Amino acid sequence: MRALMYLAIAVATVWAADWLVWQGRTIAGSGYGSVSVDRVVVAPLKNNKEEYYPDGRMVIRCTRSLLPEGLPQVGGRPCWWVERNPVLFDR
Repeated sequence: MRALMYLAIAVATVWAADWLVWQGRTIAGSGYGSVSVDRVVVAPLKNNKEEYYPDGRMVIRCTRSLLPEGLPQVGGRPCWWVERNPVLFDR
């Protein structure tokens, strides 16, 4: 039970620290970044098959934070995640 309590405290501390650092960066003007990614449109076909159509490159706005979207930035993906996954599949 103690280990679970320490784990919860550690997770809350990391979340709070990430939120505070991100807020500081946002106030300073560097809380968001942008990454260029390839966009691919996925069209469903019969028999659970899919067809892929390249749709060029686009720029995605991302957050300069540790945690993924929704935690703590609603709807924002961290830039480190977008840089490691440079293809956006639009279904």
